[in-house]
Amino acid sequence: MPRFAALALAAAFASSSPLAAAPSDDFRRILDDHYAWLLRESPTYATSLGVRDHDDRLEDLSLAAADRRAGEAQAFLNRLDALGDGGLTPGERTSRAILERSLAESVEANRFGQRVMLFTTYAGWHQNFAGLASGLPFRTKADFESYLKRLALYPAMNDEALKITAAAVRGGYVLPCSVLGNSEKSITGVIAEDPKSSRFYEPFTGNRPVDVSEAEWTAFQARAQTLIRDVLNPAYAKHAAFYRTTYAPKCAQSDSVSAQPGGRDYYAFRVRQETTTALTPDQIHDIGLRESARINAEMDKVAKDGGFASRQAFIQDLRTNPIHYAKSPEELLRASARVAKTIDGKMPGLFKTLPRLPYGIREIPAETAEGTTTAYYGQGAPESGLAGTYYVNTSKLDQRPFWEIPALTLHEAVPGHHHQIALQQEIDLPPFRRYFTFFTAFTEGWGLYGESLGEEMGLYDTPVKKMGQLSYQAWRAARLVVDTGIHAKGWNKARAVSYMRENTALSDANIDAEVNRYISWPGQALGYKIGELKIRELRARAEQALGTKFDLRRFHDAVLLQGSVPLDVLEAQVDAWVAAEKG
Repeated sequence: MPRFAALALAAAFASSSPLAAAPSDDFRRILDDHYAWLLRESPTYATSLGVRDHDDRLEDLSLAAADRRAGEAQAFLNRLDALGDGGLTPGERTSRAILERSLAESVEANRFGQRVMLFTTYAGWHQNFAGLASGLPFRTKADFESYLKRLALYPAMNDEALKITAAAVRGGYVLPCSVLGNSEKSITGVIAEDPKSSRFYEPFTGNRPVDVSEAEWTAFQARAQTLIRDVLNPAYAKHAAFYRTTYAPKCAQSDSVSAQPGGRDYYAFRVRQETTTALTPDQIHDIGLRESARINAEMDKVAKDGGFASRQAFIQDLRTNPIHYAKSPEELLRASARVAKTIDGKMPGLFKTLPRLPYGIREIPAETAEGTTTAYYGQGAPESGLAGTYYVNTSKLDQRPFWEIPALTLHEAVPGHHHQIALQQEIDLPPFRRYFTFFTAFTEGWGLYGESLGEEMGLYDTPVKKMGQLSYQAWRAARLVVDTGIHAKGWNKARAVSYMRENTALSDANIDAEVNRYISWPGQALGYKIGELKIRELRARAEQALGTKFDLRRFHDAVLLQGSVPLDVLEAQVDAWVAAEKG
């Protein structure tokens, strides 16, 4: 048992009677019932977690189901309220508070008209389904039978999603025209004339499972090709036609969610939800301006160290000099893989507890690559033998510089998302916290903090690489300014792009994709910098309080070994760790 966990357990016994320290049977029943409910409502994710009770189902997107889920979430809240927190251990009180917060936010979210907005420039039901195979196991006959059943269910899901989206159009809940440039391709790009080249066919290109005969395997492959050609392709074509004729002509003229019915209140909710704080949009905007100014001053110094007259001159070279860019997707992937393995070798020096689950590297699917972010992480599933995945964008190679690879890899792979999420899946927490609890401010704040650990690892060893790190810091600071500017201060896309171009070294393609993301996904981008600032604040506080007793590896365990938590809970757990270290 890690020392932090042992001390926390000792404190729990010291402060409670033996009767009070015993786990609450009523609370355990609530947790068990709630986790079973989560699995029922997330049937494909349940399969990845090794729960096979819902293998013949897809998620229910209907508004009736959304209302039912909100009512059931309220029922869980009522049970928690009746239970109180008497007799719960400190750990159970933390789990209770996290569960209560999550349930209350899901109930509140369902009250906003924006619930009918089912896609952003970052994700949507059609792309989520196109990536279905990446999150499922394919080792047995039952795995393939379940997958084929789910492929056949997609037209019904798609029809329901289009019905809801038609209601969204009528109600004025549509994305702005300015962000829709790649939306149609994200639909039509899934359609494959040759079923064998479809993303949906990928599971049938590998080895035949041992419990499937050759005749059965041939039949499975034929069934998959038929479903792709006669069921899935027509459904995606129907979606594309709906988009062209019904959705795109009604796109919004304003870039702000506040222009939608109830939009200002919705944005205030999103700010609270994504930051887990009571900060207002104005306060966050000001934090972003201060951070941008601070980082720009550092960039000015690095530019001089690199022999450039100004930050702007250095950034212009970074954006345009061909030596900074790969000439092929394979070259970019090789460079990313080399940095990833270099980081892997340095992890034990900064972390005591490492996850068992590995991760791999893949290209972002072609139909979404041109309109999405420069990279992202796809979590694995230890129960199903699925590794985590670091997805790299290999489109528009003249916009994907080598100098951003260190910070990008630190964030998306290790010690960022893969390290944190894989570790959370393996530690001893209630299942809903291991698999379903992801607070943006913590998870993305940790990813951004992870970029700073490149300094301890010696990765930013040239002015070019250091400027890459600072540009990524500036990017997240600019998010605070741009997101709040668009949704609370009347900015349009052009002003947001101008601010990003002036205050970061990001390429034009990345800036366009990022601003589209902030416009279509209000508030989400605020969690990164707010969370990172809190983690850095807590580290500085711990270093000052502990002096020579401060151990960075143990501090990282104190932050990570309770999983993803709201920032106020994180602060309490680090303060408790500092007090225990002093003792």
